[in-house]
Amino acid sequence: MLWFALLAAQEAPVSPAVSPALPSPPATSSTVIAPVQPTPPPVNVQRDPIFDRCLQSLRSSATAQGVGAADFDRYTADLAPDMSVLDLLDAQPEFTTPLWDYLSGLVDEQRVSDGREQLLLHRDLLTRVSAQSGVDAETIVAVWGVESDYGRVFGKRPLRQSLATLSCFGRRQAYFRGEFLSLLQLLGAGDLRAEGLTGSWAGAFGHTQFMPSTYARVAVDQDGDGRRDLVASIPDALASTARYLQLAGWRTGQDWGHEVRLPAGFDASLAGRTKRRPLSDWLARGVVRADGVPLLPSDAAASVLLPTGVEGPAFLVYRNYDAIYAYNAAESYALAIALLADRLRGGAGLITAWPTDDPGLSREQRKHLQTLLLARGHAIGAADGMIGNQTRRAIQSEQIQLGLLPADGRAGQKILLALERAGPPVLPPNASP
Repeated sequence: MLWFALLAAQEAPVSPAVSPALPSPPATSSTVIAPVQPTPPPVNVQRDPIFDRCLQSLRSSATAQGVGAADFDRYTADLAPDMSVLDLLDAQPEFTTPLWDYLSGLVDEQRVSDGREQLLLHRDLLTRVSAQSGVDAETIVAVWGVESDYGRVFGKRPLRQSLATLSCFGRRQAYFRGEFLSLLQLLGAGDLRAEGLTGSWAGAFGHTQFMPSTYARVAVDQDGDGRRDLVASIPDALASTARYLQLAGWRTGQDWGHEVRLPAGFDASLAGRTKRRPLSDWLARGVVRADGVPLLPSDAAASVLLPTGVEGPAFLVYRNYDAIYAYNAAESYALAIALLADRLRGGAGLITAWPTDDPGLSREQRKHLQTLLLARGHAIGAADGMIGNQTRRAIQSEQIQLGLLPADGRAGQKILLALERAGPPVLPPNASP
């Protein structure tokens, strides 16, 4: 759902350093998993005249869209610009992340196990939501798992401050002004509470990370309390996610797609999500399911995806894959949702290996890698499984020391095994431990 998905995909979202244990089953499925809400950065109260003039220019637009003048003043009185969001808006990723790394952190055993627990915990709720929307429970829960790790990670940026800043500075101000005004409308309507409301740097928030304008257009009050609250209400969040997919063209009872095997000499130029052909045509060309289950010929529109080329896994995808893709327009993201949903249904995972001799790491393996880096003196913070630039630079340094090329800072199996074999660093004589 986030327009900046391709930038975000450079680093797979992972859980913070919190207990992996999920809460005990509550009496009803409306009970909320309390997300880990980091302390928001302090708001700089020093007035900025350019920012203040910008807010004043937005006041008339807000009132024209139904935001009361008193509400506008109340929700903007404590705001000062957070210019650090502009660095994120204009960031050029220092390192790139291969698809197999992105997916290894999102579709790992922990997220699968936790998702299956959530399916049981909210079984009655999900049955109702699926009946209303036509979207299966596993896909709904997969979106929840990828977007916020089942409500654990909401984003740490004060939402009003980030969107107000982006409305007044940097690129795409018109877009962010629309999102800021949508947020003010939601606050004024009582759907949300301004206090402690945090999200991503670009304004996505809640259990399934809606942007404010999407929230205003799609969100539903599933728990019947008179508010559409995708932050504090799991029923509202999951039902709204299902409705989004429904509106995006979800077809009840149909698969998103399958992993397939391609015939020798397959013409890769035929692949691509928008290059649809009847399923019968693909079957006539020799495309078969990788698990051996037969496909029946039909006129259903289907596409072949080769996200890492003809040597990697291939997928035959249908219209429901397009609905997932609409949620966040990135192929890596859509595959994460689809593959996680398959695992939640009991699937064993991909059959074809990714075309690499250096597979990615699960979250537990990432934590282990960081523990080894800390033992070798790298100041990377906590071993939390989150691979940021400090960890990547530490990996790059060790790759150079160990003669591993390319020294690209990637957290993969090669560097993990190399550090395990190397053991702890050997201190020079008379050096303090």
